[in-house]
Parts: sequence; structure tokens; C-alpha cells
Amino acid sequence: MEDERSFSDICGGRLALQRRYYSPSCREFCLSCPRLSLRSLTAVTCTVWLAAYGLFTLCENSMILSAAIFITLLGKESTTFIEMGKVKDIVINEAIYMQKVIYYLCILLKDPVEPHGISQVVPVFQRQSLTLSPRLE
Repeated sequence: MEDERSFSDICGGRLALQRRYYSPSCREFCLSCPRLSLRSLTAVTCTVWLAAYGLFTLCENSMILSAAIFITLLGKESTTFIEMGKVKDIVINEAIYMQKVIYYLCILLKDPVEPHGISQVVPVFQRQSLTLSPRLE
């Protein structure tokens, strides 16, 4: 049995709560919301930079601009949650890079149109450097 309800967050954004009941002792809850919009991210970045530049002109301390750089870099980190209902399988994939075989963990997503198909292959550690990946020997 599946149940879905809509809520709003403190800013008025839409939140969706899905509840799945597999048995009396097994339930799955999935909370989803739309991603941060590009307009709001740009507005926050511009506000931080204008405030930092204003403080820099008053104090003439370059640490303020360095702090603004770090704040805007930290604000662009994102996390993606994948619902268990959309996951078909988790595999270790391999790729050939230059003269090396590199292994990496991937999630295979179900195709909504074809039940036995795969719609997308998502690498788990996307920012990991290829030279730092663990090797299987």
C-alpha cells in the first residue's frame, strides 16, 4: 500500500511525503522536494560578495574576501537522494582510463516506461579523482 501527502516548508516550498507499507513491521518513508533554483543561488552568491566587498572597503582586510570565496564554495555543495523504489541494482562498474582499468560503484535506476530496463547509470562518488580510486588486485 502506498500513500502520498503534500506539505509546505517554512518558505512555502512544496514537500512530498511518500509512505509505503510492506508489512505491519516494515515501512518506507521518502521525503522529496524540488532542488534549489538557480535564481536563488545567484541571489545568495551576489549578496555574500557585495557584503564582503563592502566590508573589505571599510576594513581593507583581504581575509574578508577569502572568507567570501570559501562561503560561496561551500554553498554550492549538493546532495542527491535516490528513492529505493527507483533503484534497480547497485554494481561495481569498470572503465578503461589511459592504460589502467578503474573500478567504481554505480547505481542503476529503473526505467519508468520499460519495467526490465535501465534508465540511468549514476556513479556514487562523482567528484572522486580517477587516480585516487581504489584498485582491485
